[in-house]
Amino acid sequence: MTAAPGTWASAVRIFDLSLGQMLWSRRSVFLGVLLGGPVLLAVVLRIFATLYASGFQINGAMVPGASIFGGMIWVLYIRIIVPILGVFYGTSLVADEVDDKTITYLFTRPIPRRSVVLGKYLAYLVCTVLLVLPSVMLVFFLVVPTGGSFVAQEFPSLVTDFGMLIVGLAAYGAVFAFVGTRIKRPLIVGLVFAFGWEQGVLLFPGYLKRATVAYYLQALVRHEMPQDSAVNMLLQVFHDVPSVPVSLAALAVITGLSLWGAGHAVEHREYVLEQ
Repeated sequence: MTAAPGTWASAVRIFDLSLGQMLWSRRSVFLGVLLGGPVLLAVVLRIFATLYASGFQINGAMVPGASIFGGMIWVLYIRIIVPILGVFYGTSLVADEVDDKTITYLFTRPIPRRSVVLGKYLAYLVCTVLLVLPSVMLVFFLVVPTGGSFVAQEFPSLVTDFGMLIVGLAAYGAVFAFVGTRIKRPLIVGLVFAFGWEQGVLLFPGYLKRATVAYYLQALVRHEMPQDSAVNMLLQVFHDVPSVPVSLAALAVITGLSLWGAGHAVEHREYVLEQ
């Protein structure tokens, strides 16, 4: 009698099955368009810098391209795009299977249930990385030269940004995968958490901010925080950023516990599909 495959072997099979579906789904097309927004903005900035020899200026002073790129990483990618990708993909890993009434077909196979979550999570991570990194790279090569910066000097920071974004995608995806296995309509809860709870708690002193992904993720950003908004002024007043090792450890724990919780929920939940 053939032994049932283990968790990791089964997860690889689910990953193989899920990756193509994710890459060519309507969700990926929509989010791909979203990721084209920063690229379009970078093209506009490049055209502006080409047409005007003085370059891009704020209050009469020329702004280096690296600073503009850093601001885009902070405002567009860290604050908006990475959480959105985590919410829209993470909450759907199991919820979509339930809504499409295909979850029981996956569970009738002789594989551990938690391998379904793990395989789909790995597919999510690869899919989102393939969406985000080209967008960031295009923005970098369009924006950094506009302020007289040398691309070769700034390239190491781009590699660091890649790593930071991957860590953020991993953490947010795991958290919202857990939410998706526990709550029947997880998308709304995920959006409230990412753009309500996290954004609000960061503005106040105390320990609640340590219950967010954003608190640890912001410590990994090597760019200076933009200073031209009321929100960022408040963040500077209550400036409390953990060290990089502490942040990496915390994000690893958050990711691991969330994935374990999602797998545990799937293994112990009875899925009764509505007719």
